[in-house]
Amino acid sequence: MQYRDYGKTGKKVSLLGFGGMRFSEIDNHDKCVEMMVYAAKGGVNYFDTAPGYFDTKSETIFGKGLAELRRQGLDYYVATKTFQSDESEIRRELENSLKRLDVPAVDFYHIWCVTSLESWKERKNNGIIKTFQKLKEEKLINHICVSTHLIQNNIAELFTEPVFEGVLFGYSAYNFKTREKAFDAVEHNNLGAVIMNPLGGSLIPNNPELCRFLLKDGEECNKENAVKAALQFLWDHKSLSVALVGFSNREEIDLALKAMETYKPRSEAELTSVKANASKCFEGVCTGCSYCDDCPQDIPIPKFMDAYNRIILGETNQDIYNQLKWHWSLSPDLADTCSQCGNCESACTQHLNIIERLEYIAKNRPK
Repeated sequence: MQYRDYGKTGKKVSLLGFGGMRFSEIDNHDKCVEMMVYAAKGGVNYFDTAPGYFDTKSETIFGKGLAELRRQGLDYYVATKTFQSDESEIRRELENSLKRLDVPAVDFYHIWCVTSLESWKERKNNGIIKTFQKLKEEKLINHICVSTHLIQNNIAELFTEPVFEGVLFGYSAYNFKTREKAFDAVEHNNLGAVIMNPLGGSLIPNNPELCRFLLKDGEECNKENAVKAALQFLWDHKSLSVALVGFSNREEIDLALKAMETYKPRSEAELTSVKANASKCFEGVCTGCSYCDDCPQDIPIPKFMDAYNRIILGETNQDIYNQLKWHWSLSPDLADTCSQCGNCESACTQHLNIIERLEYIAKNRPK
């Protein structure tokens, strides 16, 4: 396992992290704990969960898993999150998280799921930063972090908040263009940077052709090689601290550990070249450049196109609406407000049929 600095905190974290949001057998606690121990023995020391994962069951499993790591003398850091903004509600949720996790303090505590600068400003006005600072002074949390799905300039602006020591955001081989500016802010502010959804959820393993541009000449385009290439692409970003993978089973841990075993960093020039070749593999898939993000109806078009990608990549209508609801906190009703002015299609560098895709989302919502 390779390790990097988590920003300016002085902590060394594993390049591969364990996410607790995808256990395939959540009620089999012994099996889930065994997965955590197995990953830790492979060198993983960053474990991330949240009270909302499996309705608090993930944190409960983590509590048992971390206890076993301590028993076996294995090192770890634990991260969790809160949606709350009011001080009393944050404290109540944190106290419950600490009990479930069976730890005296959370190493990396995240302001969870910032989806717009407006919502962030509202949470700030509610005093969330002061609350987090108090919790740190009381040694209930060790580092103040934020989790976000923002893109482009908005994500860079969020990361300039001086209170943050670490950030968690989505980034992968298929949508890296939407959040590249985040790394400038990460480097400028010396932040710990953890990537969520490094495999695009299940998109990359289920669609290995997406990663053909990452493969070496003659390398077979299959699930194992796609996972390896996608993770190694992320690790080539030198300001990244952790690529956080949500593991369903032990086999997925093996795939990720194998990717680490064979990892040899690219140079900056090689990484730039790889990114330049990405568009050849993404025919019809919105890569999130955001040039279309100037809708007179205030439809956040890049976010809707990201959700529509699910259809292009062979997933279901339900996956579109899950992405809108859980990833972007958006209602599909917004798609119905399109005036068909065509501004977005004129601006689209990929010449996508955006209006048609918005119509599809509007007309095919689940009943």
